[in-house]
Amino acid sequence: MEKRLKDFEIAFSGLKLGEHQFDFQIDATFFEVFDYQDFEKADLQAKMKLLKRETQMALHLELEGKVWVPCDLTNEMFWLPLSADAEVMVKFGDDFDDSEEDLLILPHGEHRFNVAQYFYEMAVLAKPLKVVHPDVEAGKMGQEILERLEALSPEEHSNEEQSEDTDPRWDKLKDLLN
Repeated sequence: MEKRLKDFEIAFSGLKLGEHQFDFQIDATFFEVFDYQDFEKADLQAKMKLLKRETQMALHLELEGKVWVPCDLTNEMFWLPLSADAEVMVKFGDDFDDSEEDLLILPHGEHRFNVAQYFYEMAVLAKPLKVVHPDVEAGKMGQEILERLEALSPEEHSNEEQSEDTDPRWDKLKDLLN
């Protein structure tokens, strides 16, 4: 396992029954492990409450912070706030199974598991499909950005210019249609 993800490994076999709190700091190097490049920078705090019982464990995962991303409309970078939480039940069975998002089955005799994948998925799913800079949403977008967008937008051609550029043979065909 990647060294950077070792911090997210939970050795539960030595824990007493009851509730335990784990805190993690997530930055951009965390997402590099998963080869995810949408977050140029990241400052996320991850928390996990583990409630250990005799035959199972309940996990409450929380993710809070911000990521440095480009606006989909202007390509301006900004800090996007992210917030997510999830509940996961950990049970024991014959084989490892993480196919369900809220249930993790560990083989009997297992004494540790890693929660990095859960925090990764929470962060990626918390990012909106369309990322828009807050100034764009508020209508306060900078004038230089508007000028740059205006300069890059395609020019409109009038119908008169288009008709002058047409081949006279096509004009004869158009007459047949009328």
